[in-house]
Amino acid sequence: MVEHHALSSAPKLIPGDRVAILSPSFAAPGFAPAVHEQAMRRLITAAGLVPVEYATTRRLGATPEDRAADINAAFGDPTIRAILSTIGGDDQITVIPHLDAKLAAANPKIFLGYSDNTHILNWLWSLGIVGFYGGSTQVHLGPGPQIDDVHLASLRAALFTGGELNIFEPGESEDFGHDWLSPRALTEFGAREPTEPWTWAGPEREVNGRTWGGCIEVVDQMAMADRLPPLADLAGTILILESSEELPPAVWVQRWIRSLGERGILNAVDGVIVARPPVSSPEVLPTAEERARRRAAQRNAVISEITRYNPEAVICVGVPFGHTRPQWILPYGGRIRLDGRARTVTANYS
Repeated sequence: MVEHHALSSAPKLIPGDRVAILSPSFAAPGFAPAVHEQAMRRLITAAGLVPVEYATTRRLGATPEDRAADINAAFGDPTIRAILSTIGGDDQITVIPHLDAKLAAANPKIFLGYSDNTHILNWLWSLGIVGFYGGSTQVHLGPGPQIDDVHLASLRAALFTGGELNIFEPGESEDFGHDWLSPRALTEFGAREPTEPWTWAGPEREVNGRTWGGCIEVVDQMAMADRLPPLADLAGTILILESSEELPPAVWVQRWIRSLGERGILNAVDGVIVARPPVSSPEVLPTAEERARRRAAQRNAVISEITRYNPEAVICVGVPFGHTRPQWILPYGGRIRLDGRARTVTANYS
């Protein structure tokens, strides 16, 4: 299928480069500085980068205007080579109107983030700039005894090496870690459990396209703010979707997916990748059987709605990206090859 929306990648980094560490939504480093500082140490030792904090990186309650000013400043600084978001949040929709599109387009940089950062990734996508979905410093770099292998591999590919990676199942998953204010958060993973095989649906064919999508709750916000791409620009893409730690029930996810179908988005895409959803939290602790039931309910709901609107779409459900750990960082606007026959997912980080 012909692509109607051209995207390009920002230059890759080399060790010693300066990277902006920003909090475009919630300033988690101001709430839990010990986890943040361990993340910064690991960014230096594991990636050889120089993290640069901005005025609102640790400022709880910073205004949307001030957070946008830091994002604009990072894009405008020629010594900053990439931007990493510390975490998501819930009000980044209010930051987008204050961003300088001309500045970002003239100075494209690698951006990593997920969840509420779907807003910025979609904004960059509209400007023709490839980003990366994942990479929270506060969730995936700072906590625990070390960085997960699959996360570090995709982080290095996104920032340094480019090329292709086979996205595979690491075999274990956690929905949440220890309380950031507990010393255990710095030395232990959260409770992990064995994962199940991914579920494939749709025709046994290979599709290869640029990605778009993100956190389904945020995509819903973008639709109401009239910030979704034109349907023509989504033709032939691979839709990536995931749900948040707020644990929306399967029926809500089904309604959101149905709305994408009614808008024409599901019919436009060639493939859909849906993440393994979190189904527990510190406040909600279902049994193992109930957790499995909730994941199955969401899986069945999304497959049912996608195939109703586009029976030719190749679908893979259960990939560990988004609100889970270990987490693969995936290209956003970059290419993914989805092979329904071989049942493989291959991401291009170039």
